[in-house]
Amino acid sequence: MSKSWPLMPLGKVLRQVRREVKVDATTEYSLLGARWYSLGLYIKDRKMGNQIKASNLYRVEAGDFVYNRLFAWKGSFAIASKLEHGCFVSNEFPCFEIDRSQLEPGFLQRYFNLEKSWNESLGLSSGATPTSRNRMKEAKLLSIKIPLPPLAEQQWIVARIEELSAKIKEARGLRRQAVEEAEALCRSIVFGDSTAVPTPMYELVKQRGHDVQVKADQTYHFAGVYCFGRGVFRGQMKSGTDFAYKQLGQLKVGNFVYPKLMAWEGAFGVVPTECDGLFVSPEFPIFEVIEERVLPEILDVYFRTPSVWPKVAGESTGTNVRRRRLNPKDFLAYKMPLPSMQTQLRLRQVMLKVNSLKQFQAETSAELDAMLPSILDKAFQGKLFDFLSEK
Repeated sequence: MSKSWPLMPLGKVLRQVRREVKVDATTEYSLLGARWYSLGLYIKDRKMGNQIKASNLYRVEAGDFVYNRLFAWKGSFAIASKLEHGCFVSNEFPCFEIDRSQLEPGFLQRYFNLEKSWNESLGLSSGATPTSRNRMKEAKLLSIKIPLPPLAEQQWIVARIEELSAKIKEARGLRRQAVEEAEALCRSIVFGDSTAVPTPMYELVKQRGHDVQVKADQTYHFAGVYCFGRGVFRGQMKSGTDFAYKQLGQLKVGNFVYPKLMAWEGAFGVVPTECDGLFVSPEFPIFEVIEERVLPEILDVYFRTPSVWPKVAGESTGTNVRRRRLNPKDFLAYKMPLPSMQTQLRLRQVMLKVNSLKQFQAETSAELDAMLPSILDKAFQGKLFDFLSEK
């Protein structure tokens, strides 16, 4: 049964504290920041006093409610833990003691996990620009009214939310573990073939040209390649007037592609269905896979394996590590251990199941992501008991 709770101004349950400390040039200070989206405090820097411009800092104690005036509208609210006890903030981070006889800290934190609380903060913020310099001053924070049930009920709600959060976290972990184990199986198939023969890439792939002439009045949807073996992704839409390249390459499903500059960090990928027809600049060599010799799945698994990247990096040129480039001729000369076709076909069958698992994980991950905000919303409408009763 839903309940109507009284609305309590935060000024009735919070008391601002200013533990002001004069900065000493010879003392080191641990400085805190507040993550967006109510994800907590963190130590963003450690500095000696002579490196700090401010004359004064403010000490934080465990249990303080802290927010960033500049990014309240981004959800920069947090309760200080024991890890942040004794650290320091600037005057942009007001601190408050919580009246625990009326307000459970976890209940307050969960309230500021709600997106609607960030939107309310935006409406209460003011500044020189609509977003980047928007500050919510302390008086505005203290004017916010939150629904406040009796303390015992607050504690019950927080405990139930924590239990549900733990179950959601466990479910995410199990799904992630399942995918990691499946990917490990794929790698074991590729690297476990004792009959594999070192084969230069020029026997396995054929470079394609970048033959699409850029037109100023057209828009092009670009693709990119993530580092660290995370594959090809859909990038930005750009007008033909937004870049200097005269020609582009258009990707096809099953092509192999990489950026010359970041290949040494594992930026390789086989083009997935969702990136078919997207464009890349000449900085991204494109290769057709000669499937009579090698299946795209083999290249996908092999080049997404971290132990391979240093070997490929050895083919890169350039004096500065961050500017090393893998030119197509060097890539084509690289020799990879080519498994037998029997092993390759086995991998293809396994990859079909792995991709289905990944699709299922993506769908359930979206459901899990939506679950906690829904639970929080029901909790602050007084409907959490009804929600739990339905489960």
